[in-house]
Amino acid sequence: MERWGVHEIELTGPSDGNPFADVRLSARFQFRNRIVEADGFYDGDGVYRVRFMPDAVGPWSYTTVSNVTELDGHAGSFEVSPASEGNHGPVRASGTDFEYADGTPYLPFGTTTYHWTHDLDEERERQTLRTLAASPFNKLRMCVLPTGAMSPPEVPFAGQDPDGLDFTRFNPVFFRHLETRVRDLLDLGIEADIILFHPYDFGRRGIEDLGRETDHGYLRYVIARLAAYRNVWWSAANEYDFNQAKTVEDWDDILRTIARLDPYEHLRSIHNGTRMYEVATLYDFTKPWVTHQSIQHWDVTPTDEWLRTCLKPVVLDEICYEGNIGKRWGNITGEELVDRFWEGMARGGYVGHGESLAGFQERAWIGNGGGLYGESPARIAFLRQVMEARGDGVLLRYLGRRQAASVTVDLPDDGSAYEVELIDTWNMTITPVDGAHRKQVRVALPRRPYLALRMTRVAR
Repeated sequence: MERWGVHEIELTGPSDGNPFADVRLSARFQFRNRIVEADGFYDGDGVYRVRFMPDAVGPWSYTTVSNVTELDGHAGSFEVSPASEGNHGPVRASGTDFEYADGTPYLPFGTTTYHWTHDLDEERERQTLRTLAASPFNKLRMCVLPTGAMSPPEVPFAGQDPDGLDFTRFNPVFFRHLETRVRDLLDLGIEADIILFHPYDFGRRGIEDLGRETDHGYLRYVIARLAAYRNVWWSAANEYDFNQAKTVEDWDDILRTIARLDPYEHLRSIHNGTRMYEVATLYDFTKPWVTHQSIQHWDVTPTDEWLRTCLKPVVLDEICYEGNIGKRWGNITGEELVDRFWEGMARGGYVGHGESLAGFQERAWIGNGGGLYGESPARIAFLRQVMEARGDGVLLRYLGRRQAASVTVDLPDDGSAYEVELIDTWNMTITPVDGAHRKQVRVALPRRPYLALRMTRVAR
């Protein structure tokens, strides 16, 4: 058992009645004088499980707690070894940036495939994983709930889909498949940004307005199953403000409930939707139960203001998608998407990718995964290399869509000399500028857009 791995307790208990609602199970895990309590869940066929992510090396012990005699009072112990190579623990917010639990910096380069796990299409899901493994993306936004337009073979709830579902019972087959894919992402080093609610049921199943008690039961079950995986993030909702059945107070309650139920304090946020070209109805990210700002907006230039207003990381999870569909959010060019990536990250934020190119596969990447066919992923990989190599004494200035003949940049007036490089963000080239520069540098530019300058301190 390694640090930040998953320890699982399996028990046999009652299967009559409604075990999802009637049976309460948790376990108290102890390391020295510290106790962490994790909820368990019913996995069908009389099987109950408690999953736990230990965060310290050494001996742990546990005792189960339940309102059912067969499940109560089971005790045991296990030894936790140091984390293996590549296991840095869960990601945390650190000021306006992110880092893993062991202090290793983390820069999110996210993408979106909302329903890549819902069809249970093993071949396409394997293709998606191969595509991700070859991509620059280290975070994936994905939904738990289906949309109203879908008729998937399995759904999260028990009963007949769509109009005979029992929202107090869950479908272990669906969740076993979902958590298998979360583990696959973990093996690839990819964070799974789990979207818990969305406003696109269109009244077919009624999941947009289940009521607080049922919402809490759903959250309890999902968190009990998935929270022990270190690569999980929680997104309370995609485009929360399109859901007319819930108020901001309801979303506050959902986010507080996530924080209360998750013993590992995974990252938590919520994603806006309202007509981003005209007005962005952002959630109040200063609230203490939110760890970072998850924003949909076509314009990344307000990133500076969002960071000044709220000292939490800004993740522009949706800034329009590279694509060719009729929706204006889904038909920008690869050049425009890459431009927004550079602009947003140069301003201190993090930016998310999406691809909605029709004509290459049955359904586009943003909905169902598969393959990537756009021009932006290779350029985003280049940006990731530049950003991850950026350390102390490195300044970056993005010049954007302008194509001036030259640019003058003021350098820190501290006696330092700087080497300067011209970066062509689209053609993915880095060209040194002759000389060592102090106080100021003037650089002649080729007459084309999407350029950047990197200034690296070399001496004082």
